[in-house]
Amino acid sequence: MGQTTFVKPGRKTQGNTKKKSLRASRVDLPFVLIVICLIAIGLLAVYSTSWVYSEVQTGSPHTIAARQILWVVLGIGVAAFLTYYDYHKLKDWSVIIMGITLILLVVVLFPFAGSLSRNLVGNSVQPSELAKLVIIIYLAVWLDSKQEVLNDFSIGFVPIIFIVGTIGGLIMAQPDASAVLTIFILGGVLFFFAGGNLRQILLLFVLASGVGYLVIQISGKMDRILSFIAGLGNIYDAPEQIQRAIQAIIRGGLFGVGIGNSVTKFTGLPAPWTDSIFAVITEETGLIGASVVVLLYVLFLWQGMDIARRAPDLLGKLLASGMTVWIIVEALINISVMLSLIPVAGNALPFISMGGSSMVTSMIAVGIILNISRAAKKEKKTAPVERTSSAASDLRRRNGRRRVSRNGHSASTQAR
Repeated sequence: MGQTTFVKPGRKTQGNTKKKSLRASRVDLPFVLIVICLIAIGLLAVYSTSWVYSEVQTGSPHTIAARQILWVVLGIGVAAFLTYYDYHKLKDWSVIIMGITLILLVVVLFPFAGSLSRNLVGNSVQPSELAKLVIIIYLAVWLDSKQEVLNDFSIGFVPIIFIVGTIGGLIMAQPDASAVLTIFILGGVLFFFAGGNLRQILLLFVLASGVGYLVIQISGKMDRILSFIAGLGNIYDAPEQIQRAIQAIIRGGLFGVGIGNSVTKFTGLPAPWTDSIFAVITEETGLIGASVVVLLYVLFLWQGMDIARRAPDLLGKLLASGMTVWIIVEALINISVMLSLIPVAGNALPFISMGGSSMVTSMIAVGIILNISRAAKKEKKTAPVERTSSAASDLRRRNGRRRVSRNGHSASTQAR
């Protein structure tokens, strides 16, 4: 009897320990590991590409890399906080952060703020990067609240055009063509995932194309398009950045020349630690290293969209899918430029390129996605699991609530 009494508490204590460990492991570990791998590759690549420039400019080869580490630490801190900060509370902050973003986008246009570089605070803060994050949060909250009237042209479509157009217009004034197009892409993607009418989505992308053409004309960057087209026929007619990037990629071969042994980063490759960092990674680690980076982004997309599919409500689905698509669009644009698949755009490679705004905003997105993942795991205990063949179809059709009401279909009919 004494032995039985002794064994039972021991088992109970073991069970409690297991429960505590389960509570502590609610964070989506595979997703976290993907992000950690990308950040580690980025820190190594930033140091490899910047140490000579850093030594010449600051007297120390470690200055630029150390600055990036500080941004990473700050980003991790913010992501950790947001992982445990209920994403539903973003509803209370969406208008405020949108207002702050609009102010920053206006301030950066004034000469004293440094409009030529589109940056603030010593080129460390880029409002257009913040705008991409904020537009996702604001539209997710707005679309969630307007779900019942989303497909009403005057109540649903016109306001979203106004919201996206206002942000896009301020960025266009800088000008930053790639950021404007990214904003419109995110608006269309979120409208689609919220269950928006496909004809209206098509109209949105037609408008985005028109805006993109205007941005290119106004900013005087049509020569980028023309040189890109010329480069398709002859690489020597392509922009200098593309020529050097292709040279680096070819030189890398299958296994690369070795980490730190890139030559093109010293012989004219523009922005080797920011926009062109993927070319240096490919040169130093070869096709294998480049494939690992691409695979990590594919896994990020897979995990992010799976988290969006499992989100307990529409707001979570829109936030997770929007953040995931944004990171992947940025990566896709950057890599496509280096491969001469699209004209030079100037997008950073998320988690890898040097830059405070890109790193911190990307980590904010990671924190929000992890928070939604935790909420999904809590809901799983009380709600049945729905399995679908595609995250996109799940977001549009299985969002846990009634679709937009249409003529001849009452709520009771929908329920039946």
